[in-house]
Amino acid sequence: MTPLRQMAALVLAAGASRRFGGDKLSAMLEGEPLLFHAIRAARAAPVSRVIAVARPGLDCGTWDGGPSVEVLRLNSDALSVSLRAEIAALAGVDGVFVFLGDMPKVPHEEATRLGSAIGDGIAALPRHGGKPGHPVLLTSRLFADIATLTGDEGAGRLLRGRTDVVFVESDDPAVLLDIDRPEDLSALTGSATSSRT
Repeated sequence: MTPLRQMAALVLAAGASRRFGGDKLSAMLEGEPLLFHAIRAARAAPVSRVIAVARPGLDCGTWDGGPSVEVLRLNSDALSVSLRAEIAALAGVDGVFVFLGDMPKVPHEEATRLGSAIGDGIAALPRHGGKPGHPVLLTSRLFADIATLTGDEGAGRLLRGRTDVVFVESDDPAVLLDIDRPEDLSALTGSATSSRT
């Protein structure tokens, strides 16, 4: 087994937010934009770099300390284009953690758990209630295949049916929680308010 020594985190944030009806990644959650929560989770991963691929004009914040946050601007909202662009920007890494900009509650320790569990696997991801979640850890052995993706498809197609994908069971449903519509954000904000009262 060759350990993954050099790793980076990717935050996919170039989507058009059509189902949300507007700029969902700038929508506020607990006093800061939705995207900032995803970037914070990515920075908590065992990585030296974080790259956010974002559409022009999207505020990706200013971050002190390490790891650094780089922003790659992209005019396409196709998931495959985002993935290919970010992978191309990473030279010499052994693996990447893929975070989604609309998943604000991913547990910060999840990436470290995936890195510890991957072993000889080609990828690792959390699973809750039988469903795969995020973040996803992809090794560099998948990068050539990622370069062939098209349209709005992510790495899921490359992982389905493989026996060398490692699943790490998670008891936190937040590994599945994404914000697609305004009511999703309202429900999350409401549950956070209820838990504080």
